Amino acid sequence: MAISTEEMRARQEAAQGDDTKIGQAIQEITERAQILIHEEIELAKAEMSVKLKSLARGAAIGGAAGVFILAGLIYFLHFVALALADLLGANPWVGYLIVSGTLFILAGIGGFVAARLFKKGSPPMPQMAIEEAQRIKQTIQHAEGSAR
Repeated sequence: MAISTEEMRARQEAAQGDDTKIGQAIQEITERAQILIHEEIELAKAEMSVKLKSLARGAAIGGAAGVFILAGLIYFLHFVALALADLLGANPWVGYLIVSGTLFILAGIGGFVAARLFKKGSPPMPQMAIEEAQRIKQTIQHAEGSAR
């Protein structure tokens, strides 16, 4: 059974068309993967921006609260120092010495605990972006496995 020249050309054109379609499909997949990567980077940036803004607001409000507590604490410590001196029947400097020593001990304990907590802490991570990237990776791996 002989194949005509026209039929041979039609088969070659069909084969070239299939190659073109495959090339276009690969190019489209590459473009979509690049878009996904760029979107994941933007998602990570947005997530970190929201987290950092929240941390900044919390720090500002906490700082203001700390100023008020510090002012109140100063007056309270004056009261305690003078009350101790009065109870002991001593000069006021004795009460101030006792209060100062207690504060230094508490500050040392607090600094030690804070240092341990900072060591346990980890830097903030863009969890949503990481989870989305893992889902995309699983989808691609699943698609590759089912294509084989």
